[in-house]
Amino acid sequence: MTKNNSWLLKILVFLFALNSLSLCLYFASHSKTLTPPTLTPHPQINRLPLTDQTHRHNYRFSKPWTILPSYLPWSQTPNAPFRSCEAYFGNGFTRRVDLLKPTKDSGSWFRCAFSETLRSSVCEGGGIRMVPERVKMSIGGEVLEDVIGRGEEEELPEFRNGAFEVDGGVGGGEERGLVSREFLDEYVPRGDIGKHTMRELIGSIRVVPSKEFQCSEWIEEPTLLVTRFEYANVFHTFTDWYSGYVASRVTGLPSRPHVVFVDGHCRTQLEETWKALFSSIRYAKNFSGPVCFRHAIISPLGYETAWFKGLTEDIACEGASAPELWQHPDDKKTARLSEFGEMIRAAFGIPVHRQRIEKQASGLNILFVRREDYLPHPRHGGKVESRLSNEQEVFDALKSWVSNHKECKINLVNGLFAHMSMKEQVRAIQDASVIIGAHGAGLTHIVSASPKTVVLEIISSQYRRPHFALIAQWKGLEYHAINLAGLYASPSVVIDNLSRILRTLGC
Repeated sequence: MTKNNSWLLKILVFLFALNSLSLCLYFASHSKTLTPPTLTPHPQINRLPLTDQTHRHNYRFSKPWTILPSYLPWSQTPNAPFRSCEAYFGNGFTRRVDLLKPTKDSGSWFRCAFSETLRSSVCEGGGIRMVPERVKMSIGGEVLEDVIGRGEEEELPEFRNGAFEVDGGVGGGEERGLVSREFLDEYVPRGDIGKHTMRELIGSIRVVPSKEFQCSEWIEEPTLLVTRFEYANVFHTFTDWYSGYVASRVTGLPSRPHVVFVDGHCRTQLEETWKALFSSIRYAKNFSGPVCFRHAIISPLGYETAWFKGLTEDIACEGASAPELWQHPDDKKTARLSEFGEMIRAAFGIPVHRQRIEKQASGLNILFVRREDYLPHPRHGGKVESRLSNEQEVFDALKSWVSNHKECKINLVNGLFAHMSMKEQVRAIQDASVIIGAHGAGLTHIVSASPKTVVLEIISSQYRRPHFALIAQWKGLEYHAINLAGLYASPSVVIDNLSRILRTLGC
């Protein structure tokens, strides 16, 4: 064997060992997060006949997690520095409090893990009973056209005491509240949120004697309880998706959870992603009677994520690759947004291990994300506010320029997202080399972009907001902005910016 062949063999052996170690840590990390305690079935609890008590963790109806290139272990680390990137975007929920532990005559339990950085908690429990009739809100899940004009206050939940209950055991004494006001102020602070529905949900939980803890239905598999605000807006829904993903990872769920919407919103196009990302969705008011959850996780509000908090506070994090952070940990860098973007792509069956080739034989895709009129929710008139007064003119100018561009083949993609399925939108983002668009929620999709995609945002003077510059920064994407004096963009200026970007891509 020659010297070169010997070195090659050593390198291959090293890479094989490194890959094996990474896979071991990937699967082992699930057992190191918050693990539900072992429960003792209570003989007096009413269960459905089809409930399988002997294979409680054989989740037949839950979707498995996908192995992601950017995945890093979510193991609970008590030394995650305050306001580090991991504390903002990963598992900074390190201060745990047990509010109810299972006993020999009660299987209920409840606990919370608090993040000092985000000032919010991921709470979870087992043997939790929901009584839908004690939650005041509309039914939810209706067809949009059937509820035109319905007020938002009708759709957001109001919880009566006992809307949620836990089993206090045979000798549990009189009914009482699970948490105090002092606990809520410390672990689920209201902050600047006017109506904090998750705080109100937890505040409604009552501890009741076993004889009063009866259920018409048991949900055996892990379930996220979610309340959505601005549920038809893509950016705000992304914060809800991310919050649910983080809560699932922090609590170490072995598979993707089911989702129960504890709100009364009607259906939207965005439910396509909810269904793809999680195991199933259902509305709380769709249950015919009290329902018990074997394992329920209360997802923090989207307003409590770093995505939203970053609009008003400085989150100085840069996106980096998972292999880089694995070898060289850095509190100022994160791969969590790349991981989440890959999770969305994988949820739709879009390959995540094969990254976009720089100069495909079919040419470079330039995706122009458009804003169109559509009806997103019952209180909307169907007319989208313009962020770029001459959008069609800019698109037509780009189309003409691309057709005459001889240096390389370019495909200009007309991103009419309002008329595309969510899967089609995600695929268009992934296939793009450059993404152009006026400031608008549709640009939030850049979280699913390939690593070397370039973003060019056109920002009018009325909408100088940092949403997409921040997402690009936290994901590690190259970002450029054209700041307008008003709502009009000179097509030649847009073309000049695009031309400079393409030259850096070798085109």
